[in-house]
Amino acid sequence: MRRRSLLIAVPAGLATLAACGDDKADSSDSASPSPSAPSAAPSPKIVDGPLPAITEGAKFGEKPTVAKGSGDPSKDLAVKTVIAGNGKTVAEGDFIVAHYLGQIYATAKVFDNSYDRKTALAIQLAQGSIIDGWRYALAGKKAGSRVEMAVPPTWGYGKQGNPQGGIKGTDTLVFVVDVQGAYAATSSAKGTDVAQDNVDQPKVGTNTDGKAPSIEIPKSVAPTKLVANYVIEGDGEEVAATDSVLVQYKGVLWDGGKEFDSTYARKTLTSFSLQEVVKGWAQGLTGKKVGSRVLIVIPPALGYGDNPPSGSDIKKDSTLVFSVDILAKL
Repeated sequence: MRRRSLLIAVPAGLATLAACGDDKADSSDSASPSPSAPSAAPSPKIVDGPLPAITEGAKFGEKPTVAKGSGDPSKDLAVKTVIAGNGKTVAEGDFIVAHYLGQIYATAKVFDNSYDRKTALAIQLAQGSIIDGWRYALAGKKAGSRVEMAVPPTWGYGKQGNPQGGIKGTDTLVFVVDVQGAYAATSSAKGTDVAQDNVDQPKVGTNTDGKAPSIEIPKSVAPTKLVANYVIEGDGEEVAATDSVLVQYKGVLWDGGKEFDSTYARKTLTSFSLQEVVKGWAQGLTGKKVGSRVLIVIPPALGYGDNPPSGSDIKKDSTLVFSVDILAKL
């Protein structure tokens, strides 16, 4: 079973996209930077240390080895930019894509790391989504940076700790975070517009202002085979069938064009593994480049067939139409 970090909740929308009966979550996962409960802690004072030394894996993107803390940790939030990047500046509310390692200051016990999972974490720097230590330590840093922080319980998991990760309510935590990218909730595809000249296929808007693109459904009969075409072609890496992605998307029904799901409407991005969504999404995004906007038309056989999600506007044997912006590969 594939191991992944614990998140406090499945991102909204995944209940719609998830493949029926395909739950890959692992109840034995370790702790992640996600909080146990929303915090009401005051803003911390940020200091330079003390911080334990990184003894191995000193390059950005390499799994680090971190020494045990020496002496008592600070009661404030200790933060150090180990490697300075030159990408987008991270802001409160942004979604970050990052690799990280977390351990206990006093013992150097590693309780979680994404490097071994070979899948970066995509999470929003917002209260209730991530521990406050990350929110305050990473705001203002640039993508491409490696940041080390020592997080006291007040801005970590609080007095309750995180028993699943072996974290006590008195433990100061050390994280090394490689910030690979930062994305606002209004992030869009970036690339070259591709001609949409097939009159029998939907036409998708090419605006990149963070607003939901239009999707015009033709009056022709819905296709019986998967359609997966570039609307905007980016220049990033190609997505593999085993990858996870960070996306912005909108979904409508072929019959009537009614919107049934949208990250734009929720003002939030979504990340998922292509192994955990309906076949039409997995096949439609495989081989497409990061930075692209893709039109995906999913026939019932590759969507939900006669078993649509309960409570959704999707009916039996519905053909689904999506505009998907691939923002990052995790």
